[in-house]
Amino acid sequence: MTSWDPSQYLRFGGQRTRPFRDLLARIPGEADTVVDLGCGPGNDLPPLRARWPRARILGVDSSEQMIERARADNRDPLAGYELGDAAAWRPGADRPDVIVSNAMFQWIPGHLRLLPEIADGAVRAFAFQVPGNQDAPSHTLLAGLAERYGVSGHRGIDVHSPTEYLAALQRPGWTVDLWESTYLHVLPGEDAVFEWISGTGARPVLAALDGDRRAEFVAEYKAALNAAYPRQDFGTVLPFRRVFAVATRI
Repeated sequence: MTSWDPSQYLRFGGQRTRPFRDLLARIPGEADTVVDLGCGPGNDLPPLRARWPRARILGVDSSEQMIERARADNRDPLAGYELGDAAAWRPGADRPDVIVSNAMFQWIPGHLRLLPEIADGAVRAFAFQVPGNQDAPSHTLLAGLAERYGVSGHRGIDVHSPTEYLAALQRPGWTVDLWESTYLHVLPGEDAVFEWISGTGARPVLAALDGDRRAEFVAEYKAALNAAYPRQDFGTVLPFRRVFAVATRI
């Protein structure tokens, strides 16, 4: 299992949280209980609390490092965190009003078939967003380099088209709001895109390398990313497409 680094992930916490705020704004109605699947290091909590000020919130994540960080930083008496397989999580008798997920399902092969069952676990709504940038240079360069360095079997992202998500979620008794947006993140500092992706998509590949081979890979990957995403006076622009879905019970 890949070890995740909460501090590296949170270097761009504001940019990573912005799509989640946009997702939450499109979920109708109030909620007394909310479950956040793939909650990461707890950076989803402020926008969740802003959206539902009095709700009890449970975050679930399979990374021990992420859950430890979320628990250590938590000062919210109505929020808690649970270590577990977020993709396999299902409610007991007391179903939450809302289930959300922020950039998790792309890591779950075959997640399309899981979505209706997960949605059925919510009393009112199920909503998620996933990155849709698997064809961007950040990922195609990573895949090509990983193959050259003999790294196979790493977790690639599994993202479907908006129409496939719509078909999976649109059922009798449900209405689905589905859209996509491309964000233009302006990242500060040197090797900015590498710093961004080394906290997420590149981490499984980096974890498979060590010593000189890892250093060589990093140097080559940084150079390729800097050519694909040239730094400008105001920062480095990273276009980032995301797919959003909100399924609400009628």
